[in-house]
Amino acid sequence: MIDRYTTPEMRDLWSMHARTQRWLEVEIAVCEGLEQAGQIPSGVTERIRAGARFDLARMAEIEKETRHDVMAFVKNVQESLGDEGRFVHYGITSYDVVDTALCMALRDAADIIIGRAERLTEVIRRMAREHRHTLQIGRTHGIHAEPITFGFKLAGWFDEMQHNIERLRAARAMIAVGKISGAVGTHANISPEVEEFVCRRLGLGVAPVSTQIIARDRHAQLITTLAIVAASLERFATEVRNLARTEILEVQEYFAAGQKGSSAMPHKRNPWNCETVTGLARVVRGMVVPMLESMTTWHERDLANSSVERIVFPDTTTLVDWMLWKFADILDRLIVHVDRMERNLGLMGGLVCSEQVMLALVNAGMSREEAYAVAQRNAARTWDEGMDFRQAIESDPDVRRCLNDRQIAECFDVEHHLRHLDHTFEKLGI
Repeated sequence: MIDRYTTPEMRDLWSMHARTQRWLEVEIAVCEGLEQAGQIPSGVTERIRAGARFDLARMAEIEKETRHDVMAFVKNVQESLGDEGRFVHYGITSYDVVDTALCMALRDAADIIIGRAERLTEVIRRMAREHRHTLQIGRTHGIHAEPITFGFKLAGWFDEMQHNIERLRAARAMIAVGKISGAVGTHANISPEVEEFVCRRLGLGVAPVSTQIIARDRHAQLITTLAIVAASLERFATEVRNLARTEILEVQEYFAAGQKGSSAMPHKRNPWNCETVTGLARVVRGMVVPMLESMTTWHERDLANSSVERIVFPDTTTLVDWMLWKFADILDRLIVHVDRMERNLGLMGGLVCSEQVMLALVNAGMSREEAYAVAQRNAARTWDEGMDFRQAIESDPDVRRCLNDRQIAECFDVEHHLRHLDHTFEKLGI
């Protein structure tokens, strides 16, 4: 992934040095397990741990000959050792090392992402509390619907992020397994006891059955989960973008001194950070299909998944990590125009209270069909003639036959729509 969308933590995690270091950790753990099982001489592991080194440039040189990255690694490590080097990679296959080390990386990547998700969730919680009673118009189909609060909108995001964290934790548990089971998974040269020892030493569970590789349904679960997280961020970012439209202008991204919104138009202040989050979500979604297709292998293994995963795993985890960090930063500094929310709420002269008018007429004895027609007829005067909806209602003789001034006023009491707000916040623990 390009540096523009990479955090330092993920850059370090997916570096070539870190990947190779994980390979070495697996190799040493295997030696330790074999030594404890009495399959290699006592003291070998300590000598390997003390002397084993690798050099990425030398590995690349060897790989030109071997055309096999793991064999280049093993040969390079053995070059740094004495006679004990013959026990490096003893009884195991390349993907005992690669798959186990990969799951270590994905486990650690999941931990970073879960931390980011929790940070974003706390920012949303704080803002939801702050704007719990900040009145705002709710919109359906992009059109004014009924009153909500900005905090209520954020409460929905908070709940969705809680779901995402649960999904991430489940995916993390699913991917945090290793395998040291040999060329086709039958433990021909490595016992299940050694496998369990190695995985435990590396902080992993054990895949109960494997071929040459760990089944890719586990990996697909993680990538699809990350795609759902990205889709949530896209939904939130799209809402910020819409609320930042000039005609709405209820929120704005922070705009720094000296920042430029356009090379041609000095007045521009664009929601460009949210646009970036939205765009990257499309990239993340694009990773799902290749990973689902990588679940299929020929017999006990083929190499079709390998090239895909070299891109999908580092790029997807890196992007989602960055998106979570970026959107938390966007929200943390979001400018909320409370006065504009209030202005937009009253833009249509109480039109958004049409349902309450209809229900009041029904309660007064009018049929629902007739009550709907009366409310809609007066709403049309607002839409088509620009008349204030409340004035239209107050002057309608059919309404006046059923409702007095107090009852009409109650129809236009915005607090009616918010009377169960506390229930939602309490249920979410905000």
